[in-house]
Amino acid sequence: MDRDKTIIKTSVKGIIVNIVLVAFKAVIGLIVNSIAIILDAVNNLSDALSAIITIIGTKLAAKKPDKKHPYGHGRIEYIASVIIAIIILIAGITALKESVEKIINPEKANYSIVSLIIIAVAVIVKFVFGRYVKNIGKQINSQSLIASGADAVFDSVLSFSTLVAGIISIVWHISLEGILGAIIAIFIIKSSIEMLRETLNEIIGTRVDSEITNKIKERINSFDKVEGSYDLILNNYGPNRIIGSIHIQVPDDLTARQIHSITNKISSTIYMEFGIILTIGIYASNTSDEESENIKIKLEEIIKGHPEILQMHGFYVDIDRKLVSFDLIMNFDSENINEIKDKIINEMTLEYPEFEFNVNLDADFSD
Repeated sequence: MDRDKTIIKTSVKGIIVNIVLVAFKAVIGLIVNSIAIILDAVNNLSDALSAIITIIGTKLAAKKPDKKHPYGHGRIEYIASVIIAIIILIAGITALKESVEKIINPEKANYSIVSLIIIAVAVIVKFVFGRYVKNIGKQINSQSLIASGADAVFDSVLSFSTLVAGIISIVWHISLEGILGAIIAIFIIKSSIEMLRETLNEIIGTRVDSEITNKIKERINSFDKVEGSYDLILNNYGPNRIIGSIHIQVPDDLTARQIHSITNKISSTIYMEFGIILTIGIYASNTSDEESENIKIKLEEIIKGHPEILQMHGFYVDIDRKLVSFDLIMNFDSENINEIKDKIINEMTLEYPEFEFNVNLDADFSD
């Protein structure tokens, strides 16, 4: 709730700042006949609209889970970001069209010292406010605020270029309105496409930062009786709502009560320290079996000859059933992975014909 309130409060401030800037820039742009300043005002208007959509998206995303949406509504924030990116894209395309017309049919702008001073103040305000919004976004993990803040800082740079054009117009009487407007429009379009791509990647699902996954695994491996952690999968259902699963390897002589105690402690700790809901699966390791150890050593030798294999885990030998099972993680770029799997099984069968080999192919979901 504190996070949502912070996003809404910051967005309201953004609306106020941008509306004020829109009013000033629109008036100045019309007075001095500057397409660049007018387009800058339109850009600020789109920023204000983006802030409104951010507020709506945050409100909807905060809705409690229901039967149809048991994982909550957090991904609505990403949908809001997509809408914002589309709005900015449309504004950029419109601005480019107007600028090209201005290049074809140029009109001289009439800048004044007062108008340039106001633009300079707007540059400073937008830059400082952009840094503020971006820092808030990083603190509370809000992609929409981070994007808005970065966009605001970028807008201040574009406004600064308008200021430079005004100075050139006054000193050397050279009009750069149409060209400058086109440059600003191209940067707006580029920024919107980047924002759209980043948000769509979040919706599709991207690889989790290795720094986070490594910290989670290190924490889990610190628990007594845990010999390793594997197959970490994290699903993002909106900012600050991550649900995942992982396998831990423990000795095969532990009782069900001991395993329950370990998994309960791990899941509670990971939720408290990382805010992640984690389901834990179990891999058992052979504890005192020389034959199993020899089979594992031979398997590791064979795997070294296949660079496509990133990792082998979950190894276990059921002596009574004459069954060897293990998982292989393959590189995403690997081709014919089933052929590689069959080749390994064949090589192991030649060495241990009395055993059956059950191999599961895993994807490289996380580091």
